[in-house]
Amino acid sequence: MSFKIIHSSNTLPFSYPVDISAQFQGGMIAQLHLYGNNIVCGISDGTAPLGVIDDIRTTAFYAPAIDETHVVAVVGAGSPLRTLIDNTELLTNPNVQVNSFVCDIPVYLRERNGAIIIPAGTELNWDQDGDGVYDSVKLVCSYIYQVPGVPGDDSTMGSGRVTVWYGKMIFETDQFESSQRYPLNAPLFCNENGYLTTRQVTATVPCLGMVVGPPSSRNASLQVQYF
Repeated sequence: MSFKIIHSSNTLPFSYPVDISAQFQGGMIAQLHLYGNNIVCGISDGTAPLGVIDDIRTTAFYAPAIDETHVVAVVGAGSPLRTLIDNTELLTNPNVQVNSFVCDIPVYLRERNGAIIIPAGTELNWDQDGDGVYDSVKLVCSYIYQVPGVPGDDSTMGSGRVTVWYGKMIFETDQFESSQRYPLNAPLFCNENGYLTTRQVTATVPCLGMVVGPPSSRNASLQVQYF
């Protein structure tokens, strides 16, 4: 839900006729499309990115949760130290986008209520009471979730146009692919759905910029130097 320019060149944003079939939030990557005989602007599929969107047109808002950590105490354990039954843990946020969810151990996700199931047979990996014996399962996960209680919005409704920033700048956004890692100075691309990512979808997808501020559990926003 956030897009903030930290530093920009003297280039001003430009507005284009909006693609009425597109949904986007500020910080996603724009691309021009043909709609009938008209040139309109919507989200990029990574192949021909135009710039960074500074408008909202969505029915619901989405935000990332990065490196969310859970420690699940286990009652009883087999030998070797593994869970005997399925254990359920609730994420901080429900309504998770399935394809965005990643976890450092194998779990099952119930995306609607944000529950994760740690299956029976999972190896214990954490000593919660400090007695030198593993008694818990610790997991770290990242995902994108629908922000509850915030209705959608359309800042393009009055004008029918979408604002796009381009040119060299540094900005901060929470619109990026949560299933990837974002080390400092890593190159950035656009994925198939208009989100920033460190994953190059194909060899022909151009590099857009680099990471100058990685997201974390404390600050889920990504700082980008845009080329």
